[in-house]
Amino acid sequence: MADKSAKSNSHEGATAGEISALEEAFRKFAVHGDTRATGKEMHGKNWSKLCKDCHIIDGKNVTTTDVDIVFSKIKGKSVRTITFEQFKEALQELSKKRFKGKSDEEALQEMYKLIEGKGPGLTGVTKTVASPTVSRLTDTSKFTGSHKERFDASGKGKGRAGREDLVDNSGYVSGYKHAGTYDHKVQGNKD
Repeated sequence: MADKSAKSNSHEGATAGEISALEEAFRKFAVHGDTRATGKEMHGKNWSKLCKDCHIIDGKNVTTTDVDIVFSKIKGKSVRTITFEQFKEALQELSKKRFKGKSDEEALQEMYKLIEGKGPGLTGVTKTVASPTVSRLTDTSKFTGSHKERFDASGKGKGRAGREDLVDNSGYVSGYKHAGTYDHKVQGNKD
């Protein structure tokens, strides 16, 4: 029982050394898609993604427009990001709309439960398609003509040697199969 109450208030009583589950989720979404992000501030794009991925947006009580309006209201006028404290204010504002029948504190706790432990999902990301057409077009063993010359027997590309006609300066006629055997033949005849 004591463990359960400690978990529900994990977002409030975190010391400086430990990070609450809510703040951890905030940081994951804050750095998503931005290599320069520190995780201390969140852009509007990532705020919207958090609200969609954590099902804060339900389409009835809270819409994408509501999420954007709350973000604009909470952030400063000349700033494009929100901090963790502003993030909690925004959640408090949205929780009143999302959970209308509950008290403000219960609604806020429900909102925290939706977010805690979550991270950005990769929904809608383009996946590679393994169709027979694509595999047939990329199978180097079926290549013919000059294209066949660009790959070795294992299907690995030859690089520059496969794209350009490199001049053979060995002194032998091109296509001669016994190149480099002259010394061996001469040595063999002397014995």
